Amino acid sequence: MKINILTIGKLKEKYLIDALNEYRKRLKNFCTLEIIELLEQRTIDLEGEMLLKRISPESFKIILDIHGKEISSEEFAKKISDLALNGQSNLTFVIGGAFGISEELRQAADFKLSLSKMTFTHQMTRLILIEQIYRSFKIIHNEPYHW
Repeated sequence: MKINILTIGKLKEKYLIDALNEYRKRLKNFCTLEIIELLEQRTIDLEGEMLLKRISPESFKIILDIHGKEISSEEFAKKISDLALNGQSNLTFVIGGAFGISEELRQAADFKLSLSKMTFTHQMTRLILIEQIYRSFKIIHNEPYHW
């Protein structure tokens, strides 16, 4: 499975970079992961246009959105597993910038996911997402980690 994470902005904090790299290393056993960082723009709409241009047409688009569906780690693992079983081998997760995501991007989503009712920085969202992707693969393969 190929997983892409499209995000606005670069990570600057060493502790976040270190944590992200640790999960990238762990995920090598389960998938190919690419993280694409795009520059912040003046408006949400400009960021949305940039993000949409970088999404492969055959990719299943999961937009991280505060108005998206909240699901458990087990439900997230089932979603990923079901997509793979149905022949979907390319997933793209999209994390907007500091001001969220555009309506155009929201409409293009195949699935809208909320990590929580709480608001996180887009930098922290990236770390939480990659940890949950890793947790999902551990659940799918019945390997210890999530209990």
